[in-house]
Amino acid sequence: MEERLDNPLLSQDELPDFDRIRAEHVEPAITTILAELEERFAAFEGTVKPTWKGCVEPMNRMMIPLRRAWGPVNHLCSVADTPELRSARQRMQPRVVSLGLRISQSRAVYEALWALRESDAYVELAPWQQRVVSQRLQQAEHAGVGLEGDARDRFNVLSERLAELGTTFSNHLLDDRKAWELEVTSPQSMVGMPMSFLQLAAQSWNRRHPDDPSATPHAGPWRVTLDYPSFLPFMEHCRDRELRRQAYLAWITVASDGERDNRPVMLEILQLRQEQAILLGYPTYASLSLAEKMAEVPEVYAMAERMLEVARPVSVRELKELGEFARSRGHRGRLERWDLGFWRKRLQEERYDYTDEDLKPYFPLPRVLDGLFSLMERLFGVTVIAADGETSVWHEDVRYFRVLDGGDTIASFFLDPYSRPENKRGGAWMNDCLSRVRREDGTIQLPVAYLVCNATPPVDDQPALMSFSEVTTLFHEFGHGLQHMLTTVEFEDISGVSGIEWDAVEIASQFMENWCYHRDTVRGMTGHVDTGEPLPNALFDKLVGARNYMAATDLLRQLQLGLTDLRLHDGFVPATVEDIFAIQTEVAAKTSVMPLHSEDRTLCSFAHIFAGAYAAGYYSYKWAEVMSADAFAAFEEAGLDDSDARMRTGRRYRDTLLAMGGSRDPREVYRAFRGRDADPDALLRQHGLLSSDAA
Repeated sequence: MEERLDNPLLSQDELPDFDRIRAEHVEPAITTILAELEERFAAFEGTVKPTWKGCVEPMNRMMIPLRRAWGPVNHLCSVADTPELRSARQRMQPRVVSLGLRISQSRAVYEALWALRESDAYVELAPWQQRVVSQRLQQAEHAGVGLEGDARDRFNVLSERLAELGTTFSNHLLDDRKAWELEVTSPQSMVGMPMSFLQLAAQSWNRRHPDDPSATPHAGPWRVTLDYPSFLPFMEHCRDRELRRQAYLAWITVASDGERDNRPVMLEILQLRQEQAILLGYPTYASLSLAEKMAEVPEVYAMAERMLEVARPVSVRELKELGEFARSRGHRGRLERWDLGFWRKRLQEERYDYTDEDLKPYFPLPRVLDGLFSLMERLFGVTVIAADGETSVWHEDVRYFRVLDGGDTIASFFLDPYSRPENKRGGAWMNDCLSRVRREDGTIQLPVAYLVCNATPPVDDQPALMSFSEVTTLFHEFGHGLQHMLTTVEFEDISGVSGIEWDAVEIASQFMENWCYHRDTVRGMTGHVDTGEPLPNALFDKLVGARNYMAATDLLRQLQLGLTDLRLHDGFVPATVEDIFAIQTEVAAKTSVMPLHSEDRTLCSFAHIFAGAYAAGYYSYKWAEVMSADAFAAFEEAGLDDSDARMRTGRRYRDTLLAMGGSRDPREVYRAFRGRDADPDALLRQHGLLSSDAA
């Protein structure tokens, strides 16, 4: 009992006690929980019955202690990594995976679920309950429940090894990005750099040299890193071509050699995934992956071919024009990859007559949040209020908020907005802390989300000023959060984002990005850091005008990633790492107007597919974006500036796409909102790429 009181991971509290969780708590807590779970599950197998209450519900209750302990451990490894925490997680991960397989492969449970589906009682279940039963049967089958003897043993070895490799890939990437830096001492090399970058780079240098914090924005020295808020503006604004080349080569070769080399990790991952698929009776890992999604493999290729057909000729024109512009401004020779960002930004600034620095002062994070929360009230009738101090957080920058509907709290979320390259992985994501669930006593556990971004942190005493890209990323992740927090489903398997086919998960997130181009929304979330004035209409019009700037080239990049991912998993079994990069090169030849650099090894940093949940699923972004574009068109048709129509459409969106979670097939959910299937050309139309738009 004393151990439970002393170990926060064994607490009965629903929210994690981040103030107290330490690396030394992980092993004793998880060891205790796994032992108790194994004992409870063994007893359950002897009494399991082919009924909802005799089979389905008890499984969820048993898993609660492990979810409440293991979830925060994984979360902290992403946002507050330490060698001690990482080591503790790595020691326990094989045991967690092993017991998970033992549970998923239980013949007694599987046969009970199968008997339930074949019984008269099944037709009396609600449709959402039937969906849970069907999904659990499929999940068990994909976890190897049908395998026996050596085949099952091999499958389990592969599963544990793949979990280990995914963690290794992620750790290599975090550590190698953190290790690279470029220290610039010549002021001449920084001529023309935005002041916001100079401030950040000088601050970064001072933090790297605490014994001599002498850097200033104007005189330097400056420290450039592969952290996105540092790398992106450097590549877009640095006039020193040689320094751009160095930074670019570091970016495309990160985690691709030395002790943090992800090339052999990728090779083994691809080989083992294909072997797993064969063991489960699927011809390829892609067919296994897409068995749980909306799309089928031929549909994905067809979507990509349609987009390629439209976008490639437009991208040819875009890049030809960019090259001509660069040469007219003094560039010599052909454009190299490290030139694209720089000249692309110069052309954009000249064509649309504004710079990123013109925008930034209007987007202080507190003002952006106020505008975002106001939009939530206008669209969905919910209020967001600050609740800092009501629970512990893992870093002083983290905020905590509650979501209210009619004065009652219905959800809450943590917001971790800023980049911390020393211990936080890159990118942005939403993850669930708690799901909306009806407890055994009939009360409701309210959903809680983690919203994590890597925006530019505050410099000195200024509030954080966001780039427009960082604003759209925040809206994107908040879209995921809304689907998690505004769900009305009360069973964990299908509550919020759970149980939604993976290629539909990005609908709600990408839908929210569209509001960043709505005039009233932008006026509501902007306020100049010095004057409080909202973004001027003239500057807003320029921002909207630039929305589809080089849209075809950007679309091709996403198609390149999606098709490379699919090709790597669609029957391809690499014998060497060179085979993997040959696929990357082959796909790029079709999807990119400019050839890849000969040293391009960006697959070694493609964490979405090698350390995340997007293996044979990266296409999901474009698949879902078609629906998100069509969903936003419903608001345009109703009238974006008609408050009553907007609220009615928002209520319908909330009651379908946000409320239903994984309780129904996403096609049905979408039809309930839109009254029809999505227009397959909605995204191309939004990008201005159809012939009538792109002429």
